Amino acid sequence: MPAFLKDLSKFYGTGERNQAGQTLEEFLEGYDPYKYRTPSCTADAVIFSCAEPLTRELRGIRLLLVKRSNHPSIGYWALPGGFVDMEENLEESAKRELLEETGISGLPMEQIGAYGNYDRDPRTRVITTAYMALVQGKELKARAGDDAADAVWCELELEKIADGGAVDPEAKRQQAEEGGDSGTDASRNGGQQGQETEITTYRLSVKNQEKGLDTCALVERKRRSGLIREESFTVKDCGRIAVDHAAIIVQALTILQERCG
Repeated sequence: MPAFLKDLSKFYGTGERNQAGQTLEEFLEGYDPYKYRTPSCTADAVIFSCAEPLTRELRGIRLLLVKRSNHPSIGYWALPGGFVDMEENLEESAKRELLEETGISGLPMEQIGAYGNYDRDPRTRVITTAYMALVQGKELKARAGDDAADAVWCELELEKIADGGAVDPEAKRQQAEEGGDSGTDASRNGGQQGQETEITTYRLSVKNQEKGLDTCALVERKRRSGLIREESFTVKDCGRIAVDHAAIIVQALTILQERCG
C-alpha cells in the first residue's frame, strides 16, 4: 500500500534497515493500516459568548448549540463538531465543523481535553478532542447547516449542588489496612501519599425560550491533587444534551471560572 504521506524525510531515523531487512519505503509498501480495528476521531467546539467582561459568576454567558437531525441522539442538542478528515489537523477540523454547522468562523480556539470512553457512541469507537472559544462583545449570528437541524445561542447557568469535599487517601489506606484490604488507592498508585480526590456535582441549565429548550444536566467532577493531577467530568444525567457534551461544557465553564479568579 502506498505511504500515507508523500514526504518521508522526517521518518528515516538512522537510515538503517529493520529486522526484516526492509527500508522505510519497503516497510510502508507492505504496511496494512486496516489490519486492526482502530477508533474514529472527532473534534467538538464549546463556543461561548458574553456581551460584558466575564466574571467568575459567569453572568450573561451564552452557549452555541446545534440540534441533531440524525441518529444517534436525534433531536437532542449538541456541540458543533464532527469527524476529522484524513489530511486535516484537529484544530482545523473543529473550525471547519463549526463553519459548516453554524456559519461561524474566524475564532481562536483552545484545546481543553479529550473524551474517549468506549461507550460514548453506538456507531463505532469515537474519541473526540474538545476545543473552547469565547466571543466577547457583539454575538455572532448562527445559521444551521450541514447535518444540523438548528443552531442557536442558549442561556447558561452552572450551579454547584453537591460538594463531597476532599477524600484523604492516607486515612482510607489506614482504614483499609485495619480491615485487611490491601487494594487501596495508596497501594495501587505506588505508595504515593498526600493525594486527595475531590468530588463535586454540578447542575448545568440550558435555555432558549424561542426554541422551547429548557433542560438540565448533572455532571460529576473528580479531581486528585498532587504533583500528578487527575481530573474527570462525567455525565450523570444528560437531560436533552447529546452524549457526554454536558461534561465538556462544564469542564470549559470551570476553566473560565478559575481564570476569572
